[in-house]
Amino acid sequence: MTTYDYDVLVIGAGHAGTEAAMAAARLGANTALLTTNLDTVGQMSCNPAIGGVAKGQIVREIDALGGIMGEVTDAAGIQFRLLNRRKGPAMHSPRAQADKKAYQLEVKRRVELQPNLSLRQEIVEDLLAETTGDATRIIGVQCRGDVVYRARAVVLTTGTFLSALMHTGEAKTPGGRAGEGTTTGISGALARFGFRVERFKTGTPPRLNGRTIDYSQTEEQPGDDAPQPFSFLTGTERAAQIAAEQVPCWITHTNAGVHDLIRENLHRAPMYSGQIQGSGPRYCPSIEDKIVRFADKTSHQLFLEPEGRQTTEVYVNGVSTSLPRDVQDAMLKLVPGLQNAQIMRYGYAVEYDFCPPDQLWPTLETKAVAGLYFAGQINGTTGYEEAGCQGLMAGANAALHLRGSDPLLLDRNQAYIGVLVDDLVTCGVDEPYRMFTSRAEYRLMLRQDNADRRLTRLAHAVGLCDDDRFQRLEAKEAEIVRVSDLLRTLRQGETNLSKLLQRPEIQWADVVQAAPQLSEVATDVAEQVVYDIKYAGYIARQQTEVERSQRMAEKRIPPAFDYHTIQHLRNEAKEKLTRVRPLSLAQAGRISGITPADVALVMFHLEGKGGKS
Repeated sequence: MTTYDYDVLVIGAGHAGTEAAMAAARLGANTALLTTNLDTVGQMSCNPAIGGVAKGQIVREIDALGGIMGEVTDAAGIQFRLLNRRKGPAMHSPRAQADKKAYQLEVKRRVELQPNLSLRQEIVEDLLAETTGDATRIIGVQCRGDVVYRARAVVLTTGTFLSALMHTGEAKTPGGRAGEGTTTGISGALARFGFRVERFKTGTPPRLNGRTIDYSQTEEQPGDDAPQPFSFLTGTERAAQIAAEQVPCWITHTNAGVHDLIRENLHRAPMYSGQIQGSGPRYCPSIEDKIVRFADKTSHQLFLEPEGRQTTEVYVNGVSTSLPRDVQDAMLKLVPGLQNAQIMRYGYAVEYDFCPPDQLWPTLETKAVAGLYFAGQINGTTGYEEAGCQGLMAGANAALHLRGSDPLLLDRNQAYIGVLVDDLVTCGVDEPYRMFTSRAEYRLMLRQDNADRRLTRLAHAVGLCDDDRFQRLEAKEAEIVRVSDLLRTLRQGETNLSKLLQRPEIQWADVVQAAPQLSEVATDVAEQVVYDIKYAGYIARQQTEVERSQRMAEKRIPPAFDYHTIQHLRNEAKEKLTRVRPLSLAQAGRISGITPADVALVMFHLEGKGGKS
């Protein structure tokens, strides 16, 4: 038997795994990243895009915390758009099409260059743990070929590969991604350790040869004239290059003929034949699910998205499907512009194991096995961005724990990442989880434009980002203060400027017209100054709500608290509180089905017993 020793092991090298491994290594942990195939490190398994509504906010937060997703997107992006421009800044969400191969190679390059990080091609077959009394702790993993990796912390980021089964019509193939296999040993180990393991389903659309698409029958969708990069580190030179090299996407639509064909073949669709048992993502349904759920709609929008600069392959966003191949062939021939399109890869669904995330602490460490962390789709989430931020948090917390430091925990008022983690560990999931702006009650404070101001100081304090990034933030903050002070002085002697700054529709161009001496202010600084002025009253009100919530969060509950000792607490509340084991009264109050009366009883019992953690 061959044995290797590390501080942290990360299993799986997708978006969660690479961010986890990089974060742990940046914090000084001797880290190994294990993957079944080195040629798929950082691969975009589905959509060739990063960001989108609420997801773009997450990517900017990952970047502000020192993660790599934003920088890699800027390096590999081929089209950039800021969504929801007509709405307020809390709804603005950056999105970029990426060259899939360039993105994957850039992630792999960064992983290979990261100090304290070893990248290994291994097939993990089992988890190794030791039990002392009632406590179980992870000690490593067993790999194929009689190889053992020992570690004090393990981060599982297995994506859709746990006992995975792919479906295309009646055909079923083991695997978590086309052309790749599945992992069965880890699911068995998780069940052996007492984890609840359930099934979810996801899907992907066909890919077409762009040479065979008639774009004259489609609508062009260009990128922004002044594209906004994702990373706060991306300089003006690269931003200008992005603007000059963008490629268009295209829009077409389904029609009545497509819908009739799908209805005629629903009995052959795995979701409707009973072949697939797992729940799928409600917000991103398959085309057959759309036809059933929205029967009154006569068409659905489809986006034709190029997969890269060096390929003609095109992703058909909006037609995720597991229908049989012959139906996919016939269906696409009925779509304007696709009558002669050649399918290069057929759509399929993947059914896979996940572990309901209420089995995790807010650090993303599991409650059942100390030192074992979960991140990504194993937690019932979907999306590159949701996976990436979980990976960063899990990898960072694994390394911080090993060096005896406080964990990295983000509140709901600090970051979309804080909202996501709290939603997962407090409420669990009944369908694949994705982030929406509506999930964030403090979204006016959690804008994509101020992620660095919210999070980079925290990242620097724990060691996730370097001095250069921190100094950039300090310089930016100093300039914001300087410009704000100058404006305050100018408005005292200029009535028109004072009135202008009180208008809710204030724009920086108007400010410059009234005060030409501000014309040289950097765009990102000007944006922050305007938003600080425009939304000061709203943010002050949200801050009052935050302080009220924090008072509840300060009322701690011991992790091992016995809710069955509370005489008048409802049995349902006892069961849910015991399963989730909230760490504060605020978290307890967010558990589905827990009432204010339940929380009051817990608080009364804690205070009566003098119980504080």
